[in-house]
This record gives sequence, C-alpha cells and structure tokens, in this order.
Amino acid sequence: MEMDIMSILLIAVGFLVIAIMVLIIVYFGMSSAQKRKDQKGEQEIKRKTSEEKEKKASSQEYSKQSIFNFMDFEHIEDNMIIQKKGKRFLMVVECQGINYDLMSGIEKTSVESGFQQFLNTLRHPIQIYVQTRTINLENSLQTYKQRLADIKLELDRKEIQYKQMIAAGNYSDEEINKQKIEALRLKNLYEYGQDIVLYTEKMSLNRSVLRKQYYIIIPYYSSEAGNELLDKEEVKNLAFSELYTRAQSISRVLSACSISSRVLDSYDLADLLYSSYNRDESEVYGLERALRAGYDELYSTAPEVLDKKMREIDKVIEERAYELAQETVSQARHEKEQKIQRKERTLEELIKDMAISIIEENEQYIGDEVARLAKEKVKVEKTKEGVEDDGKKEQKVSRRAVRQ
Repeated sequence: MEMDIMSILLIAVGFLVIAIMVLIIVYFGMSSAQKRKDQKGEQEIKRKTSEEKEKKASSQEYSKQSIFNFMDFEHIEDNMIIQKKGKRFLMVVECQGINYDLMSGIEKTSVESGFQQFLNTLRHPIQIYVQTRTINLENSLQTYKQRLADIKLELDRKEIQYKQMIAAGNYSDEEINKQKIEALRLKNLYEYGQDIVLYTEKMSLNRSVLRKQYYIIIPYYSSEAGNELLDKEEVKNLAFSELYTRAQSISRVLSACSISSRVLDSYDLADLLYSSYNRDESEVYGLERALRAGYDELYSTAPEVLDKKMREIDKVIEERAYELAQETVSQARHEKEQKIQRKERTLEELIKDMAISIIEENEQYIGDEVARLAKEKVKVEKTKEGVEDDGKKEQKVSRRAVRQ
C-alpha cells in the first residue's frame, strides 16, 4: 500500500517537473519571439527614419542646386538666352503664321519656293519651336472698356451741348442739326463698343480658344569664336553680333514667303520661357503681373519704422507750416485792407488837417489875418461836412426804422 502511494507521488512529481519544463520552454520561446518582433520593429523604424532622412536630404540637395539645373538656362541678357555657363547662346525669331490653304496655286508655289530658298541659305543649325497658348483677353478687355468710357464721356458732353443749343434759341438749324448728327454718331459708336466688349467677355470664358506661336531658335557656341584667349564679355559680344546677323538673314529670307518675323527682346524671351515652364498658370498669372508683384526678387527691403515715422512727421510739419503761412498772410492782407478803408473814410478830414498845417507853416508869408481867416474857413467847411455826415446817418437810421 505504501509502495503504491510512493509510486503515485513519484509519478505526480514527474508530471510536475515535466509541466515546469514545458512552461519554461514556452516562456523562453515566447520571450525569443517577442525579442525578434521587437528587433524587427526597431529595424522597420530605423528603415523608415533612414528613408525620411534620405528624402529630406535629397529635397534639401535639390533646393541647394537651384531650379536652374532643371530649367537648362542660366539667365537672359542682351536679347539672348545664355546656357552652359556662357558656352551656348540662343536668339529667337518669332514668325507670324500664314493661311496656306486659302492661297491660290501661284501663291502656294511662291511660298514653297521661298521656303526652299530659306533651307538652302542655312549655314548653321536651327530649331523650330511651336508653342500653343490659350488666348488671354484681359488686356484687350481693359483697353476696350477704357476706350468705351472715353466715348461715353464724349457722348454725354455732345448731348449736353445739343440740349443747350436748343434751349438757347440763337443757333441756326444747320448748326443744331450738325450737333445732333455728331451726338448720334457717338451714340452708335458707343453701342457698337458695348457689343464688342460683351462679345469679348464671352470669348474670354471659353478656355479652349487657342493660338499657335512659331519660333526659330538660333544657337551659337563659344567654340565658334576660334580664340580661347577671349574673355566672357568679348565672347558674349561676338555671340550677339553673329546671332543678330543670322537672325536678320533668316528674317529677310522668310519675307519672300510672305512671313513676317521679328527678333525677340529680353522681355519677350522671359515671357516665352515663363509660358514654357508655367503652362497652366501663364495665362491666369502672366509674367508682367509677376514682375509687377516683385516675385523676381529674393527679398524685399522695407524702410525702417523710424525712417517712415520721420517722413510722416516732416510731412505734417510741412502741411501745418503751409496752413499757418496762408493764415498769417490772409490776416496781414485783411489788416492792411482795413487800414486802407479807415484812411479812405477819414480822407477829407486828413486833407483839411493837412491844409491847416500848410497854412500855419506859411503864416509869415501870407500874413496873420489872412492865415486866421483861411483856417477859420477850413474849420467851417470841416464842421459843415461833419453836420452833413451826421444828417446822412440820421436819415439812414430813420429809413431803416420805417422799413422795419
């Protein structure tokens, strides 16, 4: 019996040991799996971090290299596009297209002959570039509207003159009729202009209206100069002279095909490149508006606040000084006018006082008796005028009383 109990205990202990061993194995297995998972997660985080760093580094590197590496040109100068650090120069000739299909047979033959002559005269490589743009009618609309506003002002003025001539009644029928015809002409012109503006505005809403522009690009390489001792400025001048000669030669030959052409200046070249690299935005936000906004500048230089304040103070001082000067001049003029008026009012008294003074000064020459009589007479005249003045004042007062 005791043996059975011992064997059972031994078996239970064995199972317990086996269970403990299994648990230990499972624990270590789970621990290793967790470690592998953690390591894998750390590796994934490191990989993502490294990728982000690489992307950031590549973007920073791209911004440092500048967008000019993508644009394949350095700058525009003297009606030329300069490339490859001054080793390649381009000049562009813009050509106006012709409607070949509407020409007669003789005209077509003439154009084909002229184009053959153009090809035969080429002694240097060229590139023909065709650019398609949507028509931007904003500038045309502004021009039409401004002109229409001027016509409206002129029409209003003519109509007012016509009504005044009728109301005056001192103009002939021929003059009135002439004024009426002129007003009617301006009215018809104004209505016609309104129709043009309305039609142009409707056209501007259609973004599928396109136009093609044709260009011939003429290159020149610094190696063509044949002299390695020339500096950059001399090479640039030589390139301009040679390119302009080639462009003029091409223009003369194209004129035989009834094709008009012109050499693009620096602004036109900038507009051409701007449209090439900004196809979607060029018609909405063109080069001219971008230049006016100052977007070609890397930074803006605003004046200091203190300088601006100083200018404002100077402006206030100038305005107030001008107002004070006007006020004091007006006051001085008013005082002088008042003085003149006072002197005019006492003019007769001053004359008589001066007459008495003159008599007194010459009393020894004219005699005492004559001087005395003369002074009394002057005083009597003075008193009489004073009485007359008082009477006039009383009459004025009485008249005012009666009116009241």
